[in-house]
Order: sequence, then structure tokens, then C-alpha cells
Amino acid sequence: MLRADTLEFLRELVRNNNRDWFQENRKKYDDAKADLEKLVSILIKEISTFQDLGNLQVKDCLFRINRDVRFSKNKDPYKNNMGASIGQGGKRADKIDYYLHIQPDGQSFLGGGMWSPTTEQLAKYRQEVDYNAHELKGIINDKEFREYFPEMHGDTLKTMPKGYPKDHPEIELLKRKELFFIHRYSDKDVTSKDFADQIVKGAKLLKPYCDYMNYILSHSEE
Repeated sequence: MLRADTLEFLRELVRNNNRDWFQENRKKYDDAKADLEKLVSILIKEISTFQDLGNLQVKDCLFRINRDVRFSKNKDPYKNNMGASIGQGGKRADKIDYYLHIQPDGQSFLGGGMWSPTTEQLAKYRQEVDYNAHELKGIINDKEFREYFPEMHGDTLKTMPKGYPKDHPEIELLKRKELFFIHRYSDKDVTSKDFADQIVKGAKLLKPYCDYMNYILSHSEE
């Protein structure tokens, strides 16, 4: 579980997204970060029971709260959320893993999937869907999976990608540029005693999809 104070800090940050307020309330941020670190430590331990995470450390998972505003019209210096990427290698591994997003007012979620793929990765995904969509569809259309991850996110082409017929039976999957699934948590969920258990349950359901996508996106043709 996370403390209610952690969510309240993020609410206050939305209303006071400036460096002066942040520095004056640095203790609140440090406490919120420590709270998330404690949760991530538990998740690493539990997820390691069904997935090899290597020597993953908490610091490898947590994203910075500072925003990169160099190329953004939004110049707020801080994010309005806290996040962690849990998988072998952590946030810098460039692999599909379990992303935990903490944001108040029902915006927290666990997610995973193809997001901002390279041109080469997208081509590999579409080639796999073209040749054999059965395995992917079996995973993402599984009843238990879709009940827990009802939301599918990501950009989709308006027209069929080049090289594929318009009447292709897997037209909707081929048009996807991103394929990311999420399960949202209420603030009550986030602060409940079994929050870590809920995340672990979701990670177990996501694992076959993440494993499948990591394989096809990294697989090289001989």
C-alpha cells in the first residue's frame, strides 16, 4: 500500500508546480518517494518469484519527477505523477516490462506493452501479425487478461500500412502503431493493504504478453 499523504503530495504539486514550492516542501517529496520505494522493493521481491529480474534494484526502476521541458510547450518543471518500470534492467533496459503509474484521483495504473516502437520493431510486429496472429490474439483475447486489462491504448493508423491488403483479416492489429494495456486503480485501491498483491496479480497476467512482445521485437532473422 501507499500512504494517503503520497497522493496528497501529488495533488498539491499539481496546484503548485514551481521550483520554489517544491523546495519548500522537499520533505513531503522525499517521504512520498520513500513510500514508493518501499512498495517497489516489495514488488521486485514478489515478481522475482515468477520472473528473472536479475540484480534489479529499486533505484533502477524509479523515474525522475523532474520534467524535460526543453522541447515542450508545457514548462511545468515537475510531473504530476510518480512512476516505476519493473523488469530486468529497469527503466533503461529498453524492453517491455511492467510500468506502475501513481497519480491521484483514480489515474493510477499498471500497464505494459508496445509503446513508441522503432521503425524496425514496428515492422517486426506487423510481420508477425501477418504471418501468425493466432498466438498474440490468444494472449490478449484471453478472458481473464481482458477482464483485468480492459483498456487498450496507443496510436493507430487511419489507413492500412503499406504492403498489406486492405481486406487483410487482421487489419485492426496491423494498423496499430502501439499496443499497450492498462488496469486502473482507484485511490482506495492504492492505499489498501493488498495493493502490492493487486499489482503482482496484474504482472502475472501481463507476463505472457510482455514475453511474447519482447521476443518478436528483439528477434533477428537468420
